[in-house]
Amino acid sequence: MDSLSIQLDHGSGGRATHELVNEVFAEAFNNRFLLEMNDSALVEVEGGRVAMTTDSYVVDPIIFPGGNIGSLAVHGTINDLCMRGARPMYLTAGFILEEGLPLETLREIVESMAAAAREANVLIIAGDTKVVPRGKADKIFINTAGIGMVPDGINIGGHNARPGDAVLINGTIGDHGMAVLCKREGLAFENEIVSDSGSLNGLVQAMLNSCRQIGVLRDPTRGGVATTLNEIAQQSDVGIQLDEESLPVREDVAGACEILGLDPLYVANEGKVLVCLPQHAAQEVLEVMRSHPLGRAACKIGEVVAGEPGRVFMKTRIGGLRLVDMLRGEQLPRIC
Repeated sequence: MDSLSIQLDHGSGGRATHELVNEVFAEAFNNRFLLEMNDSALVEVEGGRVAMTTDSYVVDPIIFPGGNIGSLAVHGTINDLCMRGARPMYLTAGFILEEGLPLETLREIVESMAAAAREANVLIIAGDTKVVPRGKADKIFINTAGIGMVPDGINIGGHNARPGDAVLINGTIGDHGMAVLCKREGLAFENEIVSDSGSLNGLVQAMLNSCRQIGVLRDPTRGGVATTLNEIAQQSDVGIQLDEESLPVREDVAGACEILGLDPLYVANEGKVLVCLPQHAAQEVLEVMRSHPLGRAACKIGEVVAGEPGRVFMKTRIGGLRLVDMLRGEQLPRIC
């Protein structure tokens, strides 16, 4: 790492985050589970395989169109388990509260967490609460952990993309990041941009019931679709080629990104899943995705290729190819 101190860039989910994880945390905690660098770790226990994950949420503002920090924490943790093909079962929740946080606000957040957990059929079974003096935090931070069981015959991870695979996504990109940013900055558009935050376990289960050949599932959160695909390309040592014409972006999100000088490919999502699977199974899985409320706009956005391993390219609307690199710098801090 070039920096001698922690910068906002280190929390972006992009290149600086990867350098921090690899050079500090992975070096210190070195073990085979961690070094897989997936959204959750798979461990063998008596009776089967368990997926485990943890996450922290510092989003600003804490309430935004389409959700709040509480529902986001539940959705995000469940989704990280789903990305290994697990059936989420139990969550824990830790709260760091700033002195002066209105109790009414805390109740709203906690009730939204409970509702999100009920909807996903998971239980929040343990937790912790700390309070810090006014000015020592920003209203509320939430840490979560989750566990789920992985059924037999499921083998999903970022290292499983193969040349010839189709790359699918379940809907439009950039919705969450732009919803949070517009709320934070007081930006108003003709139609309010709403976060896509949601639990993907029902959608993923339907997909896996249809096709056991799915190799990769990843949710493109911090760093967006571009950074997540770069992670997959590097883990699997393959190239990935996107088709710009096929990228699903809502008109209002595209307009907001253009005004703010942002690329939707790098904007965070909280209810989207990227899928790599054999081409022959792609159409069937797309039909399954489109039959689910969280997959109505599912589409194919590219394919895995043998050339240029570890890199992502995009075929542009004018027919050329451009490199789609991992996020550099901090586009949108405090987005999740």
